[in-house]
Amino acid sequence: MRQFTAVVNPTAGGSTAAATLLQVARLVREAGAGLDTEYSNSLAHAQDIARRAGEQGRIVLAVGGDGITGGIGGALSGTGTVFGIVPAGRGNDFARALDLPSEPAALADILLRARPRPVDTIEVESAVHRRTVVLGSVYAGVDALANRHANHARLLGGSASYYAGGLRAVTTWRPADYRVTVDGAEHRHRGYTVVAANSPYYGSGRQIAPGARVDDGLLHVVMIREAPRRLFFTLMNELRTGAHVRRPEVRVLRARELRIEATRPVPYGADGEVEATLPVTVRVRPGDLPVLYRPADPA
Repeated sequence: MRQFTAVVNPTAGGSTAAATLLQVARLVREAGAGLDTEYSNSLAHAQDIARRAGEQGRIVLAVGGDGITGGIGGALSGTGTVFGIVPAGRGNDFARALDLPSEPAALADILLRARPRPVDTIEVESAVHRRTVVLGSVYAGVDALANRHANHARLLGGSASYYAGGLRAVTTWRPADYRVTVDGAEHRHRGYTVVAANSPYYGSGRQIAPGARVDDGLLHVVMIREAPRRLFFTLMNELRTGAHVRRPEVRVLRARELRIEATRPVPYGADGEVEATLPVTVRVRPGDLPVLYRPADPA
């Protein structure tokens, strides 16, 4: 039977992470599998726990939201360690991209019986982050500022904190001038953001890149150009369904590598955690992480 090490972010979603894991762990153990639980005191600590467990041949479970999921998944990228997710955070966007259930019995069944399938990861390189690997997306612009506001929100939780953070960021944002180099081709862009997406989702379920797939060896590059503020609020609402990509203010490219630069300091983020300032270089790492999930049947 499979042997798991669950790495828990005790601050994700309040007590949600620990409570969710208790239910899943009981079902996994009742099925005869082994599951040890480790509590992290920082993302770096969680990554160290995950690497050690992987070296022992154990399946590593990230318990929490996108921060710990991306951090642990990135740390295990390229090691061959099998990775699983127990979604219990605020956004859970990468788990959403994998169509992982929140119901404990259904999730336990996947962890026990699904075969590992390779997914792509994202390598992030900059002066600050010499080499960081994440899972979902890298975003540079107003969304990075919005995520920073959401992370520091004390009174709101879940998607409400992302929405409030977005409103606060948009009201103070000045369009930035970007230079985006996509697989060697340079593109000039003036606007709100540039997103390199491995997953369709970010910001607690918003479909920034509805065509993105975690296993196609490509990143979807979404650029939202300068527009009247009223229209941008409309675009924010359309992120719920992905309808924004049909607007002329939105351009979508596909890339294996891109570099994002700007003429003024512009913040960027990744998987809700990495916070720094442009420039940044982003590369896809195809099929670099085996993950326990069941892909949806093709339409």
